[in-house]
Amino acid sequence: MPNAAPTKPFLFRLGEFIRFSHTVFALPFALAAMLVAGSGRVPWRVLVWILVCAVAARTAAMCFNRLVDWDIDKENPRTASRHTLLGKSSAWAVFALCLIVSVIAAWELNPLCFYLSPLMILLITFYSITKRFTAYSHFFLGLALSVAPMGAWAAVRGELWTITPYFLAGAVVCWVFGFDLIYATLDAEFDRQKGLFSFPARFGVRASLRLARILHGVAALGFFAFGWLGNLGRFYWVAWLVVLAALIWEHRIANPENPASINEAFFNVNALVSMSLLAGVLLNYYPGP
Repeated sequence: MPNAAPTKPFLFRLGEFIRFSHTVFALPFALAAMLVAGSGRVPWRVLVWILVCAVAARTAAMCFNRLVDWDIDKENPRTASRHTLLGKSSAWAVFALCLIVSVIAAWELNPLCFYLSPLMILLITFYSITKRFTAYSHFFLGLALSVAPMGAWAAVRGELWTITPYFLAGAVVCWVFGFDLIYATLDAEFDRQKGLFSFPARFGVRASLRLARILHGVAALGFFAFGWLGNLGRFYWVAWLVVLAALIWEHRIANPENPASINEAFFNVNALVSMSLLAGVLLNYYPGP
């Protein structure tokens, strides 16, 4: 029976193909860095181009990931339907278009962003091939997402000499590394069968969850340092406590034998982490009446 996915409008299929809903993982940190870099005052033009660059770059990265893993995803029961959402030629076209748009957006922001755009492209695409030769591909995913806050800071300040965004970027690396370890436990056996490198496949599920807990502890410290160096107030610290509770809860509910619990930990809890931090930064500068 033919798959029903192609009957959906193209944008809906593209959104599922790249998991557009997962934009809530990186984009809030870009916006948080932007606000702190501008002390709460950022021109609309800069905000718009940051959004364009961030969304285009993530879309390109996800398209590249799907294309590189095309045949692997077809064999994995968890991802077998991905290739039915979009054809390869369409995915390559979206990838190329989004790369161009992200570079144009970087040009519109400032010279530093434009000069760093090749490095951005390298970081956001390199992750997709790392599972073929290292068990630490999860680290490279975190590195790719850390581009968002660093890029946003550069967009506002035109420099990256200030230490503050590095703590946020480092926290994002550890946070993503940790939650991707949890998520990767679902594919540990499949990865072993296919000879793919992943931390759970090489070192086991228990070691992966233990490392994830350590990484999330370091991430919490990084978020704390960012708030301290950014001179953020009580709203941010309330948000930080929410994040801390969410990270603890994530590890309490994550059970590799129950995929539903992993999916909840992966999306719902981590969306709470990123959105809470952004809310804390927003309320620091715009506390309301």
